[in-house]
Amino acid sequence: MDNKPNKKQASKWLALINIPIQMGALIFLFAYLGSWLDEKYPSPKVYYSKILVMIGVFLALYNVYRQVNEINKSQ
Repeated sequence: MDNKPNKKQASKWLALINIPIQMGALIFLFAYLGSWLDEKYPSPKVYYSKILVMIGVFLALYNVYRQVNEINKSQ
């Protein structure tokens, strides 16, 4: 029997390992941009950091959904 792992299986695991890193980076960048905008353009009613963090979370979850669907299609 061949005990070597399949290359497709290894690439699938690499893609799954990269998902949390991409999520963290995307959310961090949007949070950083929001805090920069809060400092640059202070406003009592507009909270750029909160809005941009929510957008970052939404985009990160969409990216996860898209990548998982792509991985499942390639099986």
